[in-house]
Amino acid sequence: MKRGRWSGRLVLFGCVFTAMPLCPQAAKPLPLTIPLECPGGDCPLLRGSPQTAGMRSGFVRLKPGETVGWHTTGGNEESLVILHGVGTALIEGQLGRPFTAPQLVYIPPATRHNVQNTGREPLEYVYIVAPAKGK
Repeated sequence: MKRGRWSGRLVLFGCVFTAMPLCPQAAKPLPLTIPLECPGGDCPLLRGSPQTAGMRSGFVRLKPGETVGWHTTGGNEESLVILHGVGTALIEGQLGRPFTAPQLVYIPPATRHNVQNTGREPLEYVYIVAPAKGK
């Protein structure tokens, strides 16, 4: 079931401003299947609440030589499930960590990082981001 961008927010908005007995508890996440067919290089899969309890996920396709750009995990931890290709996980202050599909790369909380396609074919991976313990 595909939900619109604002569908979860409208339910919550309605609950805040209407009689509380009429409002259901937070929407329970439902099982999903999502195809990994993304026309661009990056597309969100799971978007957090109300789809999940806090986990987000997406599919990334990088052309040879491309990077996703430097970013940080902040209070989250991140896993990269490498599906196709070769690349390097660039971690600030450390040497790059090369990887080859199939492989999993783990990025701890509060870590500035980047991902680079170092191969001759597209690099495809799924990222999973979730709040770190105690966050």
